Amino acid sequence: MNNKTIFLLFLKISILTLFVMVIFAGCAKKGDNQIKQGRGYMIVENLENAEKYFDLHPAFEKAFKFLRQENLAELELKKHELDGDQLFCSIDKVQGRSRDEAKLEAHRKYIDIQYVIVGDEEMGWRPTSTCKQVAQQYDPEKDIAFFNDEPQTWKKIPPGYFTIFFPDDAHAPVIGKGEIHKVVFKVAVQ
Repeated sequence: MNNKTIFLLFLKISILTLFVMVIFAGCAKKGDNQIKQGRGYMIVENLENAEKYFDLHPAFEKAFKFLRQENLAELELKKHELDGDQLFCSIDKVQGRSRDEAKLEAHRKYIDIQYVIVGDEEMGWRPTSTCKQVAQQYDPEKDIAFFNDEPQTWKKIPPGYFTIFFPDDAHAPVIGKGEIHKVVFKVAVQ
């Protein structure tokens, strides 16, 4: 092989490599968007793996850091502001209810991160876009709408686990027996 042939071969390989990188970068970007919009599944994860979700929203890292504090179970049952109306949470102890008593709810202004401290909670999930039976129209002041549709998925959420619900996730929380001690974050949609 002469120098010209080697150069042309190198050039072809470089162009092909660049082409493949551009295609994969486009696919990765499209995949990230699917996580944020219309995943088709409910996010349930152990707090130990929270780092996987930091890139979904700039405030998620701060929320998960709050959940990792040692005295979380002893914190006062109230609203805790972390960044004004951009990021706050409520810590509460609530009585579990039956699936029949629960309605799907959805939000537009806020993303929910719900974390179970004590108790066994079950949550229902369904894409908001498939909810057709409106029980209560969206209330912009309370940032909530309710639906009579049945959840597509039910998941047990044990202590130490969290769920993330975006505006395209209708969810039915607080299903269970007995008291459930939990944290509910509100993360402003950007």
